[in-house]
Amino acid sequence: MAPLIHDDWLLQNGSARILFHDYANRMPIYDFHSHLNPAEIAGNKQFRNMTDIWLSGDHYKWRAMRWLGVEEHLITGEASDRDKFLAWARCVPQTVGNPLYHWTHLELTRYFGVTELLTADNAETVWERCNERLQDDSMRTCGILKRFDVKVVCTTDDPADSLDDHRAIRATDAIETVVAPTFRPDRLLDIRNGQFADSVRKLSEAAGAPILNYEQFIAALGARIRYFHEQGCRLSDHGFGEFPFVMGDEGKAAVIFGRALQGEDITVEEAGVFQTRTLLELGRLYHAQGWTMQLHIGAIRNNNARMFAQTGKDSGFDSILDFHMARTLNGFLNELDRSGNLPKTIVYTLDPNQYEMIASAIGNFQAAGIQGKIQLGSGWWFHDQKEGMLRQMKALASIGLIGTFVGMLTDSRSFLSFTRHEYFRRLLCNLFGTWIEEGELPRDYPFIGSIVENICYHNANRYFGIGSSE
Repeated sequence: MAPLIHDDWLLQNGSARILFHDYANRMPIYDFHSHLNPAEIAGNKQFRNMTDIWLSGDHYKWRAMRWLGVEEHLITGEASDRDKFLAWARCVPQTVGNPLYHWTHLELTRYFGVTELLTADNAETVWERCNERLQDDSMRTCGILKRFDVKVVCTTDDPADSLDDHRAIRATDAIETVVAPTFRPDRLLDIRNGQFADSVRKLSEAAGAPILNYEQFIAALGARIRYFHEQGCRLSDHGFGEFPFVMGDEGKAAVIFGRALQGEDITVEEAGVFQTRTLLELGRLYHAQGWTMQLHIGAIRNNNARMFAQTGKDSGFDSILDFHMARTLNGFLNELDRSGNLPKTIVYTLDPNQYEMIASAIGNFQAAGIQGKIQLGSGWWFHDQKEGMLRQMKALASIGLIGTFVGMLTDSRSFLSFTRHEYFRRLLCNLFGTWIEEGELPRDYPFIGSIVENICYHNANRYFGIGSSE
């Protein structure tokens, strides 16, 4: 049987193959949003086995295993690493049609040279082969970054983080990749969370200043933003369910903040006022530093209370929220734009029905001197797969300008996820190649190829201001 993954996989015509092999495939990787652990990069971690590098923390695989009725002890529980791998191998054949089927075999091929399909029959052999491969230095974290030509990778970091691991990374010449932190203050915006006061306390300790009122709270956030900037940070990130935009002045936000510090209950409406005012303040601070603000919108999280109590957050019990946000998104961007404080912004949605709306909204707030200042983010989470990526790209091309797109990211905790860039690039080239074959684009490969290269790497390199200059 011919291998599933081959040189022309997903490239359905001659133009697609030219665009991928002659242009996209030679581009470095610029991974501007990930959840990689910087400590594992600083320590050049060597993974003990395939479960350690491939299954630990991968809620995509965990959800599929639960769907197939696998017992939790073989997913997040106390089973041995070997048994967990074998359980996943038994599941793989039944993931056909799901992106996991593609990702699994692409990762096995690119990282381990395993070209046969993973099944229960060959699982023991694949387990041994891959574990042996993991002993090679090229499969330690820094070796993987070098092997996949990752020029920049951005982690996701709490404002109170010391960033000691980032300093350690910069202090060594052994790591060629630029590893930059990202400022993620979600805990400090989630004012209805019972841990809010504790998060403020940690912010106070990190900033080295008391936080007794809202003014001091904003000042401490500003201090941490400046600290992160000194450590190479050029992006922030925010996660929301519904996107808030409930206008209220600073005085009202200050009263709500004070009540939350005292442990009082905060209503949904009051939380919206606090979040809106604070996010506007943060937007101004980001703009002053020249940062990019990322907005991840539309996840409803931790929906299974029983399993949340057992496995905690980020364990595969999140889903897509249905909601409206045209007025809130436009209102928020407009409020920052009218004062000249709108930073570069990327808007991601977990609801693909929002793509066209977002593409139309961000077109209202583009600016001179920056191509694609406001971006529609790539297919995210449930949509970083074939149909989701294509739907996002087609919406962006139809309503905006896809040539300014900053492209793909891994959004992953796994060092085996860099193949998602290849997956995206193959789909991108097949989309453009099909447009060429159908007469919608000129058969000018250097011209279209340059657009492909920009989307794969150059646009991000110019947009974020991290790494090498051009």
